[in-house]
Amino acid sequence: MAGGSFGPTGVAKERAEQYQGKVTSYVIIACLVAAIGGSIFGYDIGVSGGVTSMDEFLEEFFHTVYEKKKHAHESNYCKYDNQGLAAFTSSLYLAGLVSTLVASPVTRNYGRRASIVCGGISFLIGSALNAGAVNLAMLLAGRIMLGVGIGFGNQAVPLYLSEVAPTHLRGGLNMMFQLATTIGIFTANMVNYGTQQLKPWGWRLSLGLAAFPALLMTLGGYFLPETPNSLVERGLTERGRRVLVKLRGTENVNAELQDMVDASELANSIKHPFRNILQKRHRPQLVMAICMPMFQILTGINSILFYAPVLFQTMGFGGNASLYSSALTGAVLVLSTFISIGLVDRLGRRALLITGGIQMIICQVIVAVILGVKFGDNQELSKGYSVIVVIFICLFVIAFGWSWGPLGWTIPSEIFPLETRSAGQSITVAVNLLFTFIIAQAFLGLLCAFKFGIFLFFAGWVTVMTIFVYFLLPETKGVPIEEMTLLWSKHWFWKKVLPATNLEDESKNESNNPV
Repeated sequence: MAGGSFGPTGVAKERAEQYQGKVTSYVIIACLVAAIGGSIFGYDIGVSGGVTSMDEFLEEFFHTVYEKKKHAHESNYCKYDNQGLAAFTSSLYLAGLVSTLVASPVTRNYGRRASIVCGGISFLIGSALNAGAVNLAMLLAGRIMLGVGIGFGNQAVPLYLSEVAPTHLRGGLNMMFQLATTIGIFTANMVNYGTQQLKPWGWRLSLGLAAFPALLMTLGGYFLPETPNSLVERGLTERGRRVLVKLRGTENVNAELQDMVDASELANSIKHPFRNILQKRHRPQLVMAICMPMFQILTGINSILFYAPVLFQTMGFGGNASLYSSALTGAVLVLSTFISIGLVDRLGRRALLITGGIQMIICQVIVAVILGVKFGDNQELSKGYSVIVVIFICLFVIAFGWSWGPLGWTIPSEIFPLETRSAGQSITVAVNLLFTFIIAQAFLGLLCAFKFGIFLFFAGWVTVMTIFVYFLLPETKGVPIEEMTLLWSKHWFWKKVLPATNLEDESKNESNNPV
C-alpha cells in the first residue's frame, strides 16, 4: 500500500511486527453494534421468500400468482413465475445498487458512522411503508427505502469492522457482519413461520418487524466511536490516536498510527478515488472487488435463501413444511458461520473458499440429479427423497456459510489501500447488489426454463470461482490492512500485471527494511 516517496502505491514500510494491542471489550462491543446492519440485510433477504408464499399477501398484491398457485395442472417449476412478484424482491437490491454509489463519498468525507446512521433511518422508513402498504406502489416504495438502507449499511459496516479489528483477528471479527446477516435470515424464517398463522395480517407483522434492528442500528451508529482510520483521514489525528488506544488497550500504538497517517496523506492527495481505482496499480484489488461479490451471488445461495419457501413448495412440500424447511436452512447457515469465524484466522481464506466450493458443487449436482429423475410436472417428491433434498441443500448452505458467505465480504473490505477503500467497497456492494438484483429478477423465470438444471447452472459457476481462487487469490491472513498492497507484488500472476515501477520500489523497500 503506499507511501510517501514511493508514490501512490500504499504504505511504504512493513511495520506489522511493531503492532501491539489485544482484543478489548471496546472492540467487541463496537463490532457487535456495527454488525447489526448485517442483521437487517439478512432479515430482508429471508422475509421476502416467506411473505411471497403467504396466500393473503399474494391475494392482495399479486392476484394472478395467487390464482395460478391454486391450479394443480400448472407446471411445478412455473407456478410462481411472475415479473411483478420478482420485482417485489429485486427492487430492494436495485435501490441498494444506486444508493451505495451515493454512500461512498458520505463514508469517506463524513465517516463510517454517518453512513451507518443514514442506513438505519432508511431502514426505519422502509419497514414502516411495507407494514402499512395498501397498494403495490406503497409496497415497492418501502422496498426501495430498504434498499437505500442496504446501500449505506453494506458500504459502511464491513469497512468499520475491518478498520476497528486488530490485524490477527480481522477475519473473525469482520465476519460479525455475515454472522448478523445469517441470524437475520434465520429470524425472518422463524417470524414467517409464526406469522403465517395470523391471518390476514401476518405478512404485515413480518415486514414491519424489520424496524426493530433498524432502530438498534440507528442508535448504535450514533453512539459508536468513529474508526481511527477515518478520523486520521479527515485530519483528526490526535482524536484518532485516542480511539486507537481504547481499541487496542495500550498506549503503544505508534506503529499502527503511523501506517494510518502515511495512508491518509496519500488518500487525501487523491481527489477522484473512482478514477484512481481504475489505474493499473490497483488492478488486482479491482478484479477482486468485482469477482468476489459476483461469485458470491452466483453460488445460487440467494435463490435458495429468499425463495426457499417458494422453492420447497415447488418441490411438493406443503405450506407449513416449506417454511419449516427454510427455517432449518437459515439455522444451518448461522451455525456454519460460527465455524468460519473460528477457522478463518487459523486456516486462512483460501482453504475455506476452496473446500467450501468443492462441497457446494457436489451438493448441487446431487440435488439436480434427484429432481431430474424423481420430480417433474404435476409430481411431488416422495417423503424419502424430500428429506434427502433438504439434507443436501443444508450441506450446501453449510459450505457457503463457512466460505463464500462471510469471505465474499471480508476479502474485498480488507484489500484496498485507504485512498481507494470507500470507492472499492462501493464497487463491491454495487456488484453484489447488481447480481443479487439480476438473480432475484430472473430466478423464477430460470427455474421455469431450466427446471432441475438450475442447480447445475449454479454448480458450473461454483466450479469457475473455485478455480479462480486457487490460481488468483493470495492468502490475506495476518496481513495488516494498511500493508495489504505489498501482497500483490509477491503473487506469481499479479506481479506480472502491476506496473514495473511499483515492483522496483517495493523491492527496494524490502532490502532497506528487512523483516
